[in-house]
Amino acid sequence: MTPTLVRHTLSHAGSAPRVNLDARARDWSEIQERMLVPLYEAVYERLEVGPASRLLGLGCGSGLALLMAASRGAAITGVDSARPERLVLARARLLPDTWGTRARAATRIVERLPGGTAGTNTPAYTLVTAFEPIGCLAGDSEGLGELLASATPLAERGAPVVLAGWGPPERCATSSVLRVATKLADPLRSARSWRPALRDDLEEVAQRAGLKPDGSGRVACPFGYAGPDSAVRGLLSTGLFDAAIAATDQEQVDKELTEALHPYQRPDGTVWMPNVFRYLIARTP
Repeated sequence: MTPTLVRHTLSHAGSAPRVNLDARARDWSEIQERMLVPLYEAVYERLEVGPASRLLGLGCGSGLALLMAASRGAAITGVDSARPERLVLARARLLPDTWGTRARAATRIVERLPGGTAGTNTPAYTLVTAFEPIGCLAGDSEGLGELLASATPLAERGAPVVLAGWGPPERCATSSVLRVATKLADPLRSARSWRPALRDDLEEVAQRAGLKPDGSGRVACPFGYAGPDSAVRGLLSTGLFDAAIAATDQEQVDKELTEALHPYQRPDGTVWMPNVFRYLIARTP
């Protein structure tokens, strides 16, 4: 839940809460990122990602989606300028010595996209993904259009571009937990308050970026945790609660979040929240 799950994590007050960004990146990589594996698998299966694929992952984070594409034989490039601490983990994941020279040569992890268009020295990408779900916070798609505009010239004509978003709130148990962030962030809620996902969120972003929608799908992505502590760490790693932390304090947010998770705690102590995410396939002009 590029960001997983929003693109910007600064608080509404204009200053970021005091958090250990390296520890938060590890929580994202070890706890939260795997919740979207069903989404990645569904997209890769539908688009037949394999050895002939050249994938550009926007907002790649710590690189799990890229790793899954690489395991299918795809050549991958990941870019994430917003969270360098996650990019460090992506490099460790995707560029280890054990991969071997051939695999590493087809893998790039960068902070910024190159300018210009695809050419002889930079073969065109056959697939672009922006897997950070949008649609749970007001304004969480800001900046995505510019990122897509930068990526489009690097892709083949008619190449698929995949956008992801939250499903209807009535099918996303985590929506009720996210409302805690809005409640605690008052009176700062005006900038990035929780809002229900809308049916055309993804289509509007695609059209603003000059892309043509060409199919969509829904995928069940339940959030499952070993216990409340793990759930709190995973959800905080998304950055969705940063404004609440800045407006109150870490202890208060932890307490309120733990209480909000209580209805989803099973007798064995695990936490389970069913969710549905939506993806849109659009095409480059």
